[in-house]
Amino acid sequence: MAVSRFVALAVAAAIGLGLAGTATTSAAVDDLRIAAQPFPLYAPLFVAKQKKWLDEELAKVAPNATVKWSLFPAGPPINESFAAGQQDVGFVGDTPALVGKAAGLDTSAIALTSDGPKSLAVIVGGDSPIASPKELKGRKVAVTKGSYAHHLLALVLEQGGLTLSDVELINLPVAEIPPAIVAGTIDAGAVWEPILTRFESQKAVRVLADGTGIKKGLLLIVADNGFLKNRPEQAKALLTAYKRASEFITANPKEAADLISGDVNLAPDLLVQVLQRMNYDPAIHDDDVAEVKKTEQFMRAHGLIKSAVDVDAFFNRKPADEAGLK
Repeated sequence: MAVSRFVALAVAAAIGLGLAGTATTSAAVDDLRIAAQPFPLYAPLFVAKQKKWLDEELAKVAPNATVKWSLFPAGPPINESFAAGQQDVGFVGDTPALVGKAAGLDTSAIALTSDGPKSLAVIVGGDSPIASPKELKGRKVAVTKGSYAHHLLALVLEQGGLTLSDVELINLPVAEIPPAIVAGTIDAGAVWEPILTRFESQKAVRVLADGTGIKKGLLLIVADNGFLKNRPEQAKALLTAYKRASEFITANPKEAADLISGDVNLAPDLLVQVLQRMNYDPAIHDDDVAEVKKTEQFMRAHGLIKSAVDVDAFFNRKPADEAGLK
């Protein structure tokens, strides 16, 4: 089943039945509902949480509001949560953001969370004989369908003269991919941080190819358009806190790693390495929009989405401009 159809069906189910899981369903009308993933790709969000900077900024514009947190293992279930009307803001990769938009979500991309080509990779076992992407032909390769690593996998296969149809594609949650490689039930998989660093440091897996030169690893802050219309000051508060936290990480990576190690489930000594490889500047630049356009074009060409997404219109730079992001 194409990813876009899968998400569309999940969106319809979420709207009709409500979404079970970790999402908050009883937030007060002014509360800021955030859907995130517990990964260092979104490190400034967790720094802003731990430092209480997000609470401080929110209190300036909505004194009675609180932040309602929902954590998810990947972007696709965040789309479902948005479809169920349970979120105001979400932190996702560019691919799930586009999948959700193509499936009918009324969302806009208001900022970046981070980018880092080495933060996502196609991996094989530590002692695997596979040495190049072309050797993945006919192999069992796992990915979380609809994730931004799904796009990376297709790009890596292209480097080997292959397409997604040349491998036996298996849909797995990202946390299950390295153990499956170690167990020998699959041959390779596409993963992202902190799964990548955790298993690579144990020499259980090795990187066959990462995003260097082919995918920046953009992740986005998306927001419900109704939220942006009715509570724009909260969007500004969020981005202000996020920018402050991103600057803190740049200046104090070790302290930041110690602070949020528990939030992202990665030891501080490994986390500091990840933080120093990432760019957490949330400002939207023209080359970022161009990158997402390439992703959108690729996804349509490979049937990952059926409906075109107007990427220029999808990006709403007003909240970032009002927050002073440059």
